[in-house]
Amino acid sequence: MSLSIDRLAVVGVGLIGGSLARALRAAGVVGEIVGCGRGRDNLEQAIELGVIDRYTHDIADAVRGADVVFLAVPLGAMRRAFDAMRDTVSVDALITDGGSAKGSVVADCREAAPALLSRFVPGHPIAGTENNGVAASFAELYQNRRVILTPLAENPADTVDRVRTIWETCGARVTEMSVEHHDEVLAATSHLPHMLAFGLVDMLARMKENDEIFRYAAGGFRDFTRIASSNPVMWRDICIANRDALSPMLAAFAGEMAELSRLIADGDGDELLRIFERAKASRDRYVDGLK
Repeated sequence: MSLSIDRLAVVGVGLIGGSLARALRAAGVVGEIVGCGRGRDNLEQAIELGVIDRYTHDIADAVRGADVVFLAVPLGAMRRAFDAMRDTVSVDALITDGGSAKGSVVADCREAAPALLSRFVPGHPIAGTENNGVAASFAELYQNRRVILTPLAENPADTVDRVRTIWETCGARVTEMSVEHHDEVLAATSHLPHMLAFGLVDMLARMKENDEIFRYAAGGFRDFTRIASSNPVMWRDICIANRDALSPMLAAFAGEMAELSRLIADGDGDELLRIFERAKASRDRYVDGLK
């Protein structure tokens, strides 16, 4: 399917939204790009960098006349975005998003602007860095990265195909799954690791010897805790939005840590070795082995 976008509206011009705009502009498939957000300095920088052509702080104005609307706001702001755009977005505009939890976003659309459901195809690019703002965006962010679409029963097939084409134009590998399955999978593979990083850094920071602990932290600590530098507001929203899937996952992990603590206290080296070998084999097979 060929792609041509006369006007793209990006609501939330940060790493995710800015990178999509850059990628589509680099591909030569978009005419005008309108940015929307609250921070004037960030939006001015977006114009200076050539990410957008003009901006507004008003969502209703930003989406007016757009062929495609991309919502890249925190999950806690999604309902307000749907409410603001419902009366001004074009009747044939395509709407998608980049939220990390899909159940809450679909519920927000269903409650605030149910008439948009047929044109709203939820999506989640599995890409990002710990950096924020439009200055962190780059056109290659989505190349060879996975994007998950969670089509709704209301979505016509050609509408889903158009959203797929947008992401494939950015170089992404697109897959589909249900909203519920997406939130369960992401709770385990993305949200839980972020909670571990945030929790570990916060625990160590509250220890009396925290200056010495951080001073002597090795590369492994820095690599593992890098994601604790991610946007706190965004991750607060993700936790609340996906709490039904994330809370049980955290409880299960807490049980695993309690068992490891017991084995270490008991000096049970044989069982520890079995766990570590099983974990290494699984990691090597299912993560490094993925293409």
